[in-house]
Amino acid sequence: MSSNVGGSGKGRILVVDDDRLVLATLTHGLAQAGYEVLDADNGDDAILIARQHRPDLALLDIRMEGMTGFDVAGYLRDYLQLPFMFLSAFADEATVAKVKELGALAYLVKPLDIHQIVPAVEAAFANRPKPGAAPAPGIGIAPAAAPADPSASLQVVEAMALGVLMHRYSLTRAQALARLERMAAEQRIELGEQARRLVEAVEQLALGS
Repeated sequence: MSSNVGGSGKGRILVVDDDRLVLATLTHGLAQAGYEVLDADNGDDAILIARQHRPDLALLDIRMEGMTGFDVAGYLRDYLQLPFMFLSAFADEATVAKVKELGALAYLVKPLDIHQIVPAVEAAFANRPKPGAAPAPGIGIAPAAAPADPSASLQVVEAMALGVLMHRYSLTRAQALARLERMAAEQRIELGEQARRLVEAVEQLALGS
C-alpha cells in the first residue's frame, strides 16, 4: 500500500485493482488531480486500509482474485458506510444487476483514460451521502426514497447502458454512445430514458437466468 498526496487536498480515495499498471496509472492521475490516494492490489488489503484510514471514496475493480470488488463494496457499505464506485471491463447482465443492487455512486467501463475518470470521481464526491446520514442499502443509484441527485443517478444509468452495449457488441465507448443515441431517436424518447429501459431489460434477463 502506498499513499500519494495531491496538492489541493480534495479528499482521500482508496483505489483497488489487481492490475498493477492500472493501479499505478489511476493513483498517479488522481494524485495529480489533487486527491490523497491510497492503493491496494487485493480485497483483503483494501478492507484493512479502509478500516485504518477511512477514505472518502473507494474506486474498486470488480474482478480480482480472492475477494472481488463486490465483496469489498459490500463490506464498505455495511460496516464502514463508505461510498464507492466501480471500474470494470465487464458489463454482462449479472454484473450490471449486482452493481445496481450494491448501490455504487458510479460504474465506469474499461478501457478509460484518467481524463475520463477524474470528472467521474469529482461527480461522485459531489454526490456522496453527507457524513452521519443513515446508511442505506443503495448509496447513489438507490432506492427511490433516497435523496439522490436525479442527474447523478442518470449518469450512472447511462454509464451502465454504455457498458452493456460495449460488452455485447464489442464497441468502443463512442460507438456505444452513438448506438444508444440512435436507439433513443428511433423510440423518440430521451437518452436517459432509453438507457434506463436498457438497464432494466438487462436486469430482468439476469433475474431470469
